[in-house]
Amino acid sequence: MRYGGLSWVQAVFYAVGAAVIGIIAHSANMLTRKSIGRARLLWAIYAVAAVVTAITESEEVLLFLAAGVLVWLVRAPPEFRRLRGRVPAVLLAPAGFGVSGVGGLDWDLLGRILAFFTYAGAFVFGSGLAIVPFLYGGVVKEHGWLTDQQFLDAVGVALITPGPAVITTGFIGFLLAGLSGAFVAAAATFLPAYFLTIIPAPYFRKYGKQAGVAAFVDGVTAAAIGAVSGAVVVLGRRSIVDLPTALIAAVTVFLLWKVKVPEPLIILAAAVLGLLICPA
Repeated sequence: MRYGGLSWVQAVFYAVGAAVIGIIAHSANMLTRKSIGRARLLWAIYAVAAVVTAITESEEVLLFLAAGVLVWLVRAPPEFRRLRGRVPAVLLAPAGFGVSGVGGLDWDLLGRILAFFTYAGAFVFGSGLAIVPFLYGGVVKEHGWLTDQQFLDAVGVALITPGPAVITTGFIGFLLAGLSGAFVAAAATFLPAYFLTIIPAPYFRKYGKQAGVAAFVDGVTAAAIGAVSGAVVVLGRRSIVDLPTALIAAVTVFLLWKVKVPEPLIILAAAVLGLLICPA
């Protein structure tokens, strides 16, 4: 699939892609410092998740769940007698609709978009950027819907808007199937989080502070942050291609860390810099 073709567009995203890597790297560092602390078990989970993501170039949902269960068993082991007869139900099996061409829309493609982004919205844990490596693994590696550069361009465009996580999915959906694809992808990403918040809300106060629940969340969070860090390596291999892009990524991290420049301004500045470095 192709989109855009003008040399000035390529020049813009040459620099924007490098800035995106800097933003994700800074976010991963901030999340790591705030969430993991000094717990050796969480650091081990973080490292494993980062390495697995960097090697496989995708997020492994089962790794997230296993990390949560591991920390739960170590910190607050359950009384297994109370669990007798209870069967957990946490699996979501996405499937395409298999219907094509009705009403002028590619319903088969829309069904696959709906299934994948619902799966992403339901099983991605952590900050908004935690969805980036998950999306990359599905959109680029598994389905082949977008190229590496197209995916980075989508993330770059989203970072200059409010709510970049949902905008990223909406923009990817637009590239795949126009306005209908954008609507389906954005809605599918948002709705699982909405329903998983609204429906069990009455139980949050009752169970949210229990030791087992808190331990599970800590484990999942450590794995999610590790995946974001691994994604920096995966995406960086595509965007940091020479000295100028390396400098742009490094300056981006410095501006976010020391100067506190807003991310949209950095993306816009990178776009202008790309035009100056690589004039059409």
